[in-house]
Amino acid sequence: MIGAIAGDIIGSVYESSPIKTKDFPLFDPYCCFTDDSVLTVAIADAILTGNFYEESVHEIGRQYPDAGYGGSFIEWLKSDYPEPYNSWGNGSAMRVSPVGFAFNSEDEVLSEAKKTAIISHNHPEGIKGAQATALAIFLARNGKSKEDIRKQIGQKFGYDLHRTVENIRPTYSFDISCQGTVPEAIISFLDSTSYEDALRNAISLGGDSDTLACITGGIAEAFYQDIPYDIQTKVRELLTPDLLGIAERFCKKYIQ
Repeated sequence: MIGAIAGDIIGSVYESSPIKTKDFPLFDPYCCFTDDSVLTVAIADAILTGNFYEESVHEIGRQYPDAGYGGSFIEWLKSDYPEPYNSWGNGSAMRVSPVGFAFNSEDEVLSEAKKTAIISHNHPEGIKGAQATALAIFLARNGKSKEDIRKQIGQKFGYDLHRTVENIRPTYSFDISCQGTVPEAIISFLDSTSYEDALRNAISLGGDSDTLACITGGIAEAFYQDIPYDIQTKVRELLTPDLLGIAERFCKKYIQ
């Protein structure tokens, strides 16, 4: 989960200024956490407390009104009685990583990922993106090989995961859809040699960088099980105490 948050923070400065190279400083002076991190922590909070996902996302999301939410989600947060709005956006996938770490069977992971999505992103593609991300994390943390992950996710969700980062990068552009983000984020992991390399792959595509790297980062954390100390330290420095507290409790219970 810290891996997903780190991806969001590192990618934050490139969302509005996309790059097409892996050669960039990991932590720009203007790096910050965004809605990806806030809502990831909110999902973790729901799992820890037993709250409904909608309850934790609504409550914690409202505490950070300027985190960079999309327009429809802002209205969702403002509502006292929020309803799903048939979104296929990548917001469902960016926040789901705690599910892949916390649950212990494929059926549970798929069911819980769907529950996290449908509070707002109840379009089939929104649900599929959350499920694919969570399942990739589950498979990775349970020792599946990259080829196993490529095959199982590709077959179950119909994603073309036989492309490469080098193939995708030249023509890829900003895309907020699950169907245009999740496969590319998974490929960024599959083509990597380390946790850090996975993030660099994702950001170098030049798209919705913080969300790409957030999705990729969760999967890479589960697979490599080794986030460099300096990255972990910077994440802890940049998160607010309340978000960090929830993240650390979750990691202590489910990851470490």
